[in-house]
Amino acid sequence: MHPLDNVIWKALTTLQVHLGTANHRSARFSPDVSLLSALAEPTDDAYQYLTSLVNSGERVGLFLNEIPVVPKPWRIFRSGQMLEMLYAGSFLPKNGGAIPEFERLGDADVADMLALTELTKPGPFSKRTHEMGEYWGIRENGRLIAMSGERLRVPGYTEVSAVCTHPDHLGRGYATALISMLVGRICSRGERPFLHVRADNDRAVGLYEHLGFEKRVLMHYVVLERD
Repeated sequence: MHPLDNVIWKALTTLQVHLGTANHRSARFSPDVSLLSALAEPTDDAYQYLTSLVNSGERVGLFLNEIPVVPKPWRIFRSGQMLEMLYAGSFLPKNGGAIPEFERLGDADVADMLALTELTKPGPFSKRTHEMGEYWGIRENGRLIAMSGERLRVPGYTEVSAVCTHPDHLGRGYATALISMLVGRICSRGERPFLHVRADNDRAVGLYEHLGFEKRVLMHYVVLERD
């Protein structure tokens, strides 16, 4: 198996075990950290074990190789194709524009991060998501206008996630600058960056390829709801 196969399960049973709960068939991040959850293997038995970690009416997100047929009490709330991309470059292009200073984001910035991610929809983001890794932002006149950070972490690999820019500030190179900085920091730790992106988001896929990422595998992102 590739080290990134079943990456949520590996994250929750290795470097990010402290951010969630698990049994021997399933695992999930705490709801205020992330929607993401995982199965050791996508079997009916594993779905039943996941039931024990999730309350009625709650939703969880899984990365799977195919759209599942789920047993009760689960139902598929939403699903879509997603690319996993792995950094294959050695250097990232320097941004030629004037980029404001990067700011490390933390507990005091949660409201601003939630507001920006709610507006731009880069993917699920909760009030403790920033505890999964380093998150960095760019502010203008005190307002958070762009951000990105680290989400899933497994030995040797760290995910770049939550890449977003306020619609009023697009086209200024902020996403490129933030990704470049994060990739540099991840590589300096001897780790390899990776990311996930909707398969139909051609603009984002093109940007990531320009920055040295290559498509590794096509998978499915599935949101399940427990009856």
